[in-house]
Amino acid sequence: MATYHSGEIAVQDRAELSDQARFSLGGIGEAIPEVAAAFLAEQPMIVVGGGDATGRVWASQLTGPPGFLRTPTPRVLTVDALPLPGDPLADVLAGHRRSVQVGMIAVEPATRRRMRVNGRAVTGHGGLRVDIDQVIANCPKYLQKRNYRFLEFDAEPAPTRTVTDGAALSVAQQQTVRAADTFFIATTSDRGDADASHRGGNPGFVQVLSPTLLRWPDYVGNAMFLTLGNLALNPAAGIVFPGWETGSALHLTGTARTLWDQARTARIPGAQRLVEFSIEAVREISAASPLRWSAPGYSRFNPPVR
Repeated sequence: MATYHSGEIAVQDRAELSDQARFSLGGIGEAIPEVAAAFLAEQPMIVVGGGDATGRVWASQLTGPPGFLRTPTPRVLTVDALPLPGDPLADVLAGHRRSVQVGMIAVEPATRRRMRVNGRAVTGHGGLRVDIDQVIANCPKYLQKRNYRFLEFDAEPAPTRTVTDGAALSVAQQQTVRAADTFFIATTSDRGDADASHRGGNPGFVQVLSPTLLRWPDYVGNAMFLTLGNLALNPAAGIVFPGWETGSALHLTGTARTLWDQARTARIPGAQRLVEFSIEAVREISAASPLRWSAPGYSRFNPPVR
């Protein structure tokens, strides 16, 4: 039976949404139902989050033709892909047979559907086997509509893959963040249980306060507070900004905290509270994905950005 941990309960109580959270608990399962298995089988991408050997948390993306995500049983998800060299989770997921806690989220921008799968991953046979702990269906709010295609290497030149590391955002990377309408965030509890989640809004919803400090609004959601609950117990977090049109990926790792300052929150349309993210390391990868996505159709739920 699904339960919330102490961090999630603490945030639910502080937000005065405990009753709604108890109702939402019914959306957390321990197995993948048939409709969800069919959804996963149609997806070309899944975002995965977890910790590296140093304790830093990262978010990344795995891609493959539809069918690369399979559910041989309701309690097992197999992923026929591994992170490529240079990916911040490559050493953790591509070279070990021990169990690793991962949080995953699959999104289908064309239909604004998404679902989260959390569990324990083991590497083998060129992919991952994930033993399921949690399956969570999410609402479509703040998810921008996009269609995808795979890069046709026979018709288009293969892009050069480069990996660039830093301790702060460059000027160009700051512009990437300011222009973003979507990112994915990975967190872990104090016990290491991992989760990956989606954040979306109109371009500009993520503020760049400095080359090492970001801030974004936390909008109305399902009141589970799985991300903020983890942060209440363990501030380590990882973010990935996908390059929808280019196939690049901007990975950030650091720490995050929730701001409950009502005066500052009231100045941001739609914000219920704010989250600040302190950057400790940056990794930008060109040609991180063979997927190319269309221009976005913005969600009608996105609050305006001043």
